[in-house]
Amino acid sequence: MDRPAIVLLSGGLDSTTVLAIAKDQGFTPYALSFRYGQRHSIELEAAKRVAEAQGVARHVIADIDLRVFGGSALTSDIEVPKHESVDQVEESIPVTYVPARNTIFLSFALAYAEVVGASDIFTGVTAVDYSGYPDCRPEYMDAYAKMANLATRAGVEGTQELKLHSPLIAMSKADIVREGLRLGVDYSLTSSCYDPDEQGRACGKCDTCLLRLKGFAEAGVTDPVQYQKA
Repeated sequence: MDRPAIVLLSGGLDSTTVLAIAKDQGFTPYALSFRYGQRHSIELEAAKRVAEAQGVARHVIADIDLRVFGGSALTSDIEVPKHESVDQVEESIPVTYVPARNTIFLSFALAYAEVVGASDIFTGVTAVDYSGYPDCRPEYMDAYAKMANLATRAGVEGTQELKLHSPLIAMSKADIVREGLRLGVDYSLTSSCYDPDEQGRACGKCDTCLLRLKGFAEAGVTDPVQYQKA
């Protein structure tokens, strides 16, 4: 029996691991990525590589331009914060937060799910080693799931009871790396950096790079992606 599921796929470490988890749980993944005006749009090349390597049923890249609003270092000319160590990563909500991004992405996923007849959406949000984004919290995901089942024809007619899966939400980056390696994920295909160079090499100093490197180090393995030299 076919079990379609929408998987939000950025091409980074977390979403790539979630894609592997969805497959391992017996779902047929329909990947969804976004070209939203992000400065690190090279991640979409990574998403394409990952989708092909993991054999998704379909990979959609939706075009939305959040640069019209700005308000984030990822969608405007605000500088991406850099640090020398992970201990310097801010606990407050950083300027790399894109206003309402997960709500926007999940709304697209909700539409995609109704079209392909999926009752399941997988997302790579995590509430442990993360950058303090308000739309990565468990209470947000629970609230969105309740809203989603009121928002579609399939939900109202009772042909779909949507479930939001956030399998990484209580996992550390090290746990995520270990789980991905157990499932055979090739992390050399991924891209997590918020400010890569023109060759796609990670900066090694933005929040997401530092958290990623910490995860690989704690898992006792080397991150296979290329980093810029100091």
